[in-house]
Amino acid sequence: MSTLDPAPPAPAPRVLADLGPLAQLRAGRLGRRLPQLYVGLVLYGVSLGLMVRSDLGLAPWDVLHSGLVGYLPITLGQAVVVMSFVVLLLWIPLREQPGLGTISNALVVGLAADGTLALLDRPDALVLRVALVLGGIALCGFASAMYIGSQLGRGPRDGLMTGLARRTGRSLRSVRTGIEVSVVVLGLLLGGVLGVGTVLYALAIGPLTQRWLPRWTVDVTPAGVVPANVPASNAGGSALGGEERGGV
Repeated sequence: MSTLDPAPPAPAPRVLADLGPLAQLRAGRLGRRLPQLYVGLVLYGVSLGLMVRSDLGLAPWDVLHSGLVGYLPITLGQAVVVMSFVVLLLWIPLREQPGLGTISNALVVGLAADGTLALLDRPDALVLRVALVLGGIALCGFASAMYIGSQLGRGPRDGLMTGLARRTGRSLRSVRTGIEVSVVVLGLLLGGVLGVGTVLYALAIGPLTQRWLPRWTVDVTPAGVVPANVPASNAGGSALGGEERGGV
């Protein structure tokens, strides 16, 4: 190619579209998006189970979940489900709109976490426990990118974060930090588990999700719909609470 020839235009970045519940389903490509959503949610639950079995610390919301288990006759996965619907009640004054992915997140993640815990025991060797916590954190970032990129609705904890940010005018980063600090403190008061894995998760989950989100964001912006103007490559830091789900 001649040095005078213009360089080919760079492809437009994929964006996370701001779609309502029905528009999410009408945006097409459900044959790709639905399997991606549910595989991502199952892997998210598996990642929580891996971190629990590492016995080296949990994600912020799971510190709270583990504290609840000490007071209620429920499993960790059931605590995830219960808290998901409690958080959804907080969406009402925030006027957040749930989607298929929101309800699926509330149910599937907890079930997958319990399934993983039923199949996997805590290893004795420290090196294996370290591998579990690091693998759990990496898998959580990957799974978060998959389910968020399917564009079928925010997770319960993600919606709490974005709703509070919109209502208070504060940044997503500051709202996310405030929520996660609050749930960790509450979880510790209830006897929840905190460890080095909690710190590693807090530091790594945003960058990991941001790295993988462009790959998994499905372009569903139909004609006449205004996108959220959030390139997928820049959305990782605002994507999780997580849950979303981070926490989920």
